[in-house]
Amino acid sequence: MRYTIDQFNKEYPYDLDCLKAVFQNRYGDLKACPKCGVADPKFYRVSMRKSFACKDCGYHLYPLAGTIFHKSSTPLRKWFYAIYLFSVSKNGVSAKELERHLGVSYPTAHRMEKQIRKLMQDDTPKLRKNNQPKQADETYIGGRRKLTQRSDNKTAVLGVLEQGGRVKTQIVDKASEATALPFLRDSVEFGSILHTDESKIYINAKKRYDHYKVRHVSKNWVEHGVHTNGIEGFWSQLKRSLDGTYHAVSPYYLNSYVDEFAFRYNYRKTLIFPILVQRAAKPF
Repeated sequence: MRYTIDQFNKEYPYDLDCLKAVFQNRYGDLKACPKCGVADPKFYRVSMRKSFACKDCGYHLYPLAGTIFHKSSTPLRKWFYAIYLFSVSKNGVSAKELERHLGVSYPTAHRMEKQIRKLMQDDTPKLRKNNQPKQADETYIGGRRKLTQRSDNKTAVLGVLEQGGRVKTQIVDKASEATALPFLRDSVEFGSILHTDESKIYINAKKRYDHYKVRHVSKNWVEHGVHTNGIEGFWSQLKRSLDGTYHAVSPYYLNSYVDEFAFRYNYRKTLIFPILVQRAAKPF
């Protein structure tokens, strides 16, 4: 389950190959020409333009319009290579790293990484009721830690993870019962098995879920099979990556970074690059 640089170079050696891939992913299932209505239309590449024209009426389709590539003067293959770097990286790719790899300016690299991160927006459906426990937890990111309160100046993030499955996250103003319970209601089906620590924000979760707690205050990390090790492992990977790759992230952009690592976690058992290429062909 690897997509190597040799495969990338073989599949996308030139800009035209990248353009054809975007066209195929966006219009490959087109049943009729939008203008003349001919069934199963044939389109040919228009020279000197990033478009394809209908063989019957000459109507132009612009596959890059509305996508992350829209109005970008950066060669399309550099975009695809940047997407490839994001797909094979476990800890993220900084704008400075893209600048070095692609030979573009820092503002260009910064814009590219923000656009690519849009492809990693959360698409995880509500976690279904089954035999797999759901682990819920909260964490705090950024800011400066004070001795009086560990959450001072930090941004709260809620998360729920299906054991052996996917994770869902949400940035909130404050981790409290008022934010945690609506998040769980939107993320986990009623009646599911729920594991949490002894935090008071989950005190009323028993009204909707089969709720079990593990007492971390007693230095117990697993009690009768109840634990939150999965979601805490996700938080650990997220924080190490943010600190090691991006160093600091403003609360305004934090949601896109959290989505990035949730996307990697959710697709950890499949090839990410083809998924990102398919998403890149869809307008935002």
